Amino acid sequence: MHELIYWLDLFGIVVFALSGALMAGRYQLDPFGVVVLAAVTAIGGGTIRDVILGAYPVAWVANPLYLTVILVTAVLTIIFVRQPKRIPKRFLLIADAFGLALFAVLGTQKALTLGSPISVAIVMGAITGVAGGMIRDVLCNVIPMILRQEIYATAALLGGSLLVLFQYLDFNENTATLLAISGALALRLAAIYWQVSLPAFEIVEKEQSLSKKKRNKYK
Repeated sequence: MHELIYWLDLFGIVVFALSGALMAGRYQLDPFGVVVLAAVTAIGGGTIRDVILGAYPVAWVANPLYLTVILVTAVLTIIFVRQPKRIPKRFLLIADAFGLALFAVLGTQKALTLGSPISVAIVMGAITGVAGGMIRDVLCNVIPMILRQEIYATAALLGGSLLVLFQYLDFNENTATLLAISGALALRLAAIYWQVSLPAFEIVEKEQSLSKKKRNKYK
């Protein structure tokens, strides 16, 4: 089980680092900016989780290989993906979806291992999955996906909840982890493919509403 989690964690680091590097390319950042954006996307959520849970040293300090993987991913992206704007935006969303699903479930698993209550563990999983992307988007001056209509945090919460459910049903640990990741990933990919989103919350000012009524009256 621990070996599976380790390799899944490394894969999550790669896909989130790739997501951050591609975003940096879209906004024409220099190589240092690419590495920074790749790093905060890949390890930002896990760092916040570990700090909240008091899990010291945090994951990337305990295992510096994470930093090496991030650096290699960023450099390879710069070398082989010379024009990120030509890459379909959906590719960036898909890479981000894989990282979200992996980290949401693995973050929940780590929180449970540290003895957190189920509700706290699921929230910690969601933070692991979404916080890195939030930092990336804020640095690029973009409204984070979690704050838009995207089905994003919902997928992360689903992944953590499925892991808890499958463990309660006494599934094999590897099976429970993979099924939970698949569930979160399926929801996020379905939302991307069919452009499904949550309804937006909108407050219409009284003056704006009256103005619209007057315009409609004279049409």
